[in-house]
Amino acid sequence: MQNGFIVINTVVAVLGAIALIVGARLSPIVGLLIAALYLGLTSGLGVTGTISAITSGFGEILAEIGLLIAFGVLTGALLNHVGAIERLVAMLQRICSPRAMPYSTALFTGTIMQSIFIDVMVVITAPMVRQVAPKIGAKGLPRMVSALAIGSVTGLVLVVPGAASVAIAGVLHVSLGKMILVGLAVAVPTILIATWIMNLLFLRLGWWDPAKDEIPADEDPMQYEVAPNATVAVGVGGGSSPEPPQQSAEGRAVNAAGGGTGTNGSSQPYVAGDTTRTAPVNPRVRELHLAVLFAPLLTGLLLISAGGIAEIAGIEQPVLEFLANPIVALFISLIGTIALTRYSLGHHELEEAMTEGFRNSGQILILTGAAGALASTITQVGLGEVLGGFLSASHALPLLTVWFMAAVIHVLIGTVTISAIMAVGVIAPVAAMMGIDPVLIALAAGSGSIFAVHLTSNTFWQFQTLFGQTVRGTLKTYTVAISIASVVSLVLLIPISYIL
Repeated sequence: MQNGFIVINTVVAVLGAIALIVGARLSPIVGLLIAALYLGLTSGLGVTGTISAITSGFGEILAEIGLLIAFGVLTGALLNHVGAIERLVAMLQRICSPRAMPYSTALFTGTIMQSIFIDVMVVITAPMVRQVAPKIGAKGLPRMVSALAIGSVTGLVLVVPGAASVAIAGVLHVSLGKMILVGLAVAVPTILIATWIMNLLFLRLGWWDPAKDEIPADEDPMQYEVAPNATVAVGVGGGSSPEPPQQSAEGRAVNAAGGGTGTNGSSQPYVAGDTTRTAPVNPRVRELHLAVLFAPLLTGLLLISAGGIAEIAGIEQPVLEFLANPIVALFISLIGTIALTRYSLGHHELEEAMTEGFRNSGQILILTGAAGALASTITQVGLGEVLGGFLSASHALPLLTVWFMAAVIHVLIGTVTISAIMAVGVIAPVAAMMGIDPVLIALAAGSGSIFAVHLTSNTFWQFQTLFGQTVRGTLKTYTVAISIASVVSLVLLIPISYIL
């Protein structure tokens, strides 16, 4: 009876958090902390025990990954500010054949571009997608949009330094080196297979009706044109519309095909929709090769990967262990990116980019800490002892359980990161008892958290507006595409669980 009460009470706490976040529209941070307080007080921890569980959980998770998230977000903000991401998108457009564009777009956004926020990534890549879509053949728009959706969202939860993947790994105390290696081993085939399936649906099965799935050209508020200087610009037509999505989350206009972000070296910011001129670019930015701009970030990720390989192989090398420590490796990446940004843009622009990065990382850190507080409370009430025997019955069952839990929470909440962290918080107490590598639990939670991304997601409406799709069309290119990636990644994880 006591065991049943613990399970029921935990379910009530999780559902209560969902109700507070969705129904009462409270901040997810507040909802998670209220759920932790309820669970602790009603499960016998008492006031002191409950507060101790919450504070220790909050502190431990931030001690584990707080600096990692901060360093990763700051590095991404600097790369975005210096124009490296826009130049990467332009390079992708130049070097890839039409047939390869959906796959290369999905892979780039799912791996290399995970250093920046998904909303900013989508805004930056949207002009390229709209421009390239008519050139790749039949059903170009849905094929390119679904590829972008698959890559950007899958990478967020499976690929380091995606913020959600780092947070999930932190809750389960998973080595980031192993998270990188196994995450890429799952994410890359998932992205390619899911993109191929969507291409098959659109090209072979005719699963796209422009009359019903696309907004008529004269009603589409976002019209992409190529300015005389060949820089992709955004024109606003077809009636009035809200603030153009081309204004990034940091409040700066985006030049998707050029080398800058609209504030580089100019007191007159570039205005999205002005097709008469391009974004002013600091000439010094062009002196740095794209590979140089990304070199610090790639160096850090390679160091972490090397540490993961050494750990798996049982190699002990003090210098490598120090440099491969995720905090040290990402700090090296940040320092190198800071130096390049200051050289390219000057001290003032560097400070502006750093300020934006600190602001963006704050919410992620607090949310992660609140999720850690709930996970700690769940551990303290003894859920692990109740579920341990049940979930250790097989390798597949724990993965299916955590995937299903994350998927259900996501359908109800509509937020990828929160659903993954909440699912991991429930499973974390029993992860050690399952006889299965925690990295697989982390990836299963991330995989489930992207199932059925739908109308409650702000990114859903971003895709709908930016790409001239109806809601029906967006459900196909976004919701269905990402759900297919979610299922594919789970299918890939189950056989891997018998190897690790």
